[in-house]
Amino acid sequence: MKQLPLRTDRRAFLKQLGIGVSLLTIPSYDLLAYRRDRNALPRSTPEEQGVLSEEILRFVNEAEKQNAGLHGFMVVRHGDVVAEGWWAPYRPDISHDLYSLSKNVTSTAVGLAVQEGKLSIEDKVISFFPNDLPATVSENLAAMRVRDLLTMSSGHATDTLMPVLSTKEGTWAKTFLSLPLTYQPGTRFVYNTGATYMLSAIVQKVTGQPLLTYLQPRLFGPLGITGAEWDSDPHGVNFGGAGLRLKTEDIAKFGQLYLQKGVWKGKRILSEKWIDEATSFQIANDDTGTPTKKEDDDIKQGYGYQFWLSRPVAQGAYRAEGAFCQYSIVMPKQDAVVAINAEGISTKRVMDLVWGILLPAMKDGALPANRPARQELQTKLTSLTLVPPVSKVHSPLEATVSGRPYTIKTNTMNVSAITFQFDADATVFTLRDNKGEHRIRCGIGQWILGETNIPGSPTNLLGAGLPLPRTNWKIAASGTWTDEKTYVMTWRFYESAHYDIVTCQFDSDTLTVTYANSITRILKQYKDPRPKLTGSW
Repeated sequence: MKQLPLRTDRRAFLKQLGIGVSLLTIPSYDLLAYRRDRNALPRSTPEEQGVLSEEILRFVNEAEKQNAGLHGFMVVRHGDVVAEGWWAPYRPDISHDLYSLSKNVTSTAVGLAVQEGKLSIEDKVISFFPNDLPATVSENLAAMRVRDLLTMSSGHATDTLMPVLSTKEGTWAKTFLSLPLTYQPGTRFVYNTGATYMLSAIVQKVTGQPLLTYLQPRLFGPLGITGAEWDSDPHGVNFGGAGLRLKTEDIAKFGQLYLQKGVWKGKRILSEKWIDEATSFQIANDDTGTPTKKEDDDIKQGYGYQFWLSRPVAQGAYRAEGAFCQYSIVMPKQDAVVAINAEGISTKRVMDLVWGILLPAMKDGALPANRPARQELQTKLTSLTLVPPVSKVHSPLEATVSGRPYTIKTNTMNVSAITFQFDADATVFTLRDNKGEHRIRCGIGQWILGETNIPGSPTNLLGAGLPLPRTNWKIAASGTWTDEKTYVMTWRFYESAHYDIVTCQFDSDTLTVTYANSITRILKQYKDPRPKLTGSW
């Protein structure tokens, strides 16, 4: 695949260093054509829909200033998109990992199956899995209902995710059903991704189709959502609790469907009764043990059918939420939806920006046109970028190590050799393993876009137990010398929430390569699973 440089604001920096790098603006997608697509949401100006342009700009500036980790966002008011922006290399036409926002789509599938009469939320879970039951069915297991899975009150004391992912024999459902139940189902909230997986398995049982297939004519097709992908277990059951990839506009549409009480373009998609139940208080979830005051904490306000209620300042808003700040936020009082993709360090940081800036920026009725503020906002939104790090452009070592293959010691990634080719404006990193050669071209002060099937990437929180079906990933890569012996590459897998930092240490004729996934910045207990690679000429 042709690899394309993506412009950043490092041009002046590189010129000062005397590097003749051609930084081109690449039309990697046609935004206007994207907006004109017949399936796209209508567009309007902020003021026409009663939103202050200067406050949207303040939201964006504060998100950058506070390192909120945003990749892309959309603000929808009265059904029209009034602001949208993506920090390059992230783009509007590329899907993004949703993590647990997937749960809300699974909940929707349950609602659709209920309205089709295929199941009831009062149905007992064991009734769907007669061949996966333990030898002894406990009283609590016998009592567990679909409703209890929806409200995260299955009776487990801890999340069943890791035991389910670690299944070696049999089905994931069998593992889930074998785990002890500490509480009476329906009485205690315990966040449980395994429970959402069971909802996916149940929908597949009663419809004969995986969620992705079942939802195509019922949800994705009517909303004009294309290119949806959903990871599956080894038996072809979509993961349900995570693993779904959609575009930012897709999750905006999803929120808009709920805001419109299940009606889309005049056609009923999902029952209003289901939406009211799914997005209203079903169970208390404030017993978290954290010191945060309930009124200041968005995760303590109650839980519906996989939907989170929001704190009082949000004025009745609710949200679909995934790890690292994936959001479809529905604000009924403001008739608005905010969609966000990110690798956020702090949920509260992002939510504070939404409730503190965007929500009060929405006024009753249209506002007078404010062309200067509108233009300033548009200029900002069309120039968003995550600037790649640059410390030193070149090192004297380049002439010595460029093109020389390093033989890598035996390792669990089956890497046998690594080569660097340093050029004036880019570096080609070549890794050989038991499946062949993998090349990544890294820009200097710019992202170079490409695709890769390099082993071990992208790292995913579920990666240890959930084999990712994809082998090729879109990547934006850049590299810099941090000192004369240390070359550091940043690989952004921009269909995921995460990126890799790959540190290459040269010492005489030896090389050491260390991987660090960006997840480790946020979850300190998480350790990158990839080994340190060492080798020599």
